[in-house]
Amino acid sequence: SPTGQGSANPSKPLLLATASFDGSVRLWNVQDGTCYRILSRHRDSVYSVAFSPSGDYLASGSLAGQLYIWDVQTGVHIRSFKGKGDIFEVAWNKEETRVASCFSSNVVEVIDFQP
Repeated sequence: SPTGQGSANPSKPLLLATASFDGSVRLWNVQDGTCYRILSRHRDSVYSVAFSPSGDYLASGSLAGQLYIWDVQTGVHIRSFKGKGDIFEVAWNKEETRVASCFSSNVVEVIDFQP
């Protein structure tokens, strides 16, 4: 995450996000290695995760072409987008107003984001 000591967001905890073939996304506390939160909504393997520049949000993309955006603090799912093909990469713009998803159908979808 773009958080923790030495980052632009030093007062927020440093986290690691992992994607899994079981459809879950896990947030880990980097300091002690404990699982901070499990985000469960995907029904297919999750291939990509990306923190927003502030570290407040996390985007996740799955093989089913499903993009979810999560609130990192609460673990609440706040946005969805369904595309055609599998998602292999997700990324935020630096203003935290858009999320791009790269699909196996050779399409890149860019969606607007406002919390």
